Amino acid sequence: MGKQKDESDSALFIKAMQGVKPLTQDKVPLIQTRPAPIPKQHHLNEDVVSEAMLSDLYEPVDFDTEDNLLFMRPGIQHGVFNKLRRGYFSIEANLDLHGMIVRIARAEVVNFLRDCQSYNIRYARIVHGKGYGSLQKQPVLKGKLNKWLRQCDEVLAFCSARPADGGTGAVYVLIKQY
Repeated sequence: MGKQKDESDSALFIKAMQGVKPLTQDKVPLIQTRPAPIPKQHHLNEDVVSEAMLSDLYEPVDFDTEDNLLFMRPGIQHGVFNKLRRGYFSIEANLDLHGMIVRIARAEVVNFLRDCQSYNIRYARIVHGKGYGSLQKQPVLKGKLNKWLRQCDEVLAFCSARPADGGTGAVYVLIKQY
């Protein structure tokens, strides 16, 4: 019985292989494409330099924590800035700094702005809060953010958001395109 089964299996195999062309060669080239290396150290170095560039010692002349934040680099059209102030542009990215300590918030801002540029995001909102949760009930991150954003070349303009988007507890940011 075992021999009949073998013969029927062989016959079935031969029947299944009818019309099949044999391969001329059976060697497959072993060329592996390697993925491009990720320059991790380069990104780490950029992070350190970017954070070091944002100094807390920088003092803008026209800033009061009670007021709206306003900043525009020379060359930015007033019409574009006015549209930013009115919340005319749709926000493509958000960063919320609530509850962060200054050191962490600075790193988050640097990473956020770099990511926005990488993904060609032009309009963003950063929520810094109004400071009600701080010990002195005064905004800490608002003042820091005002200093940091002015020092970032990729930031063309920023202003306090409309009340519906956070008011004086958030800023709209116009980001330079690559």
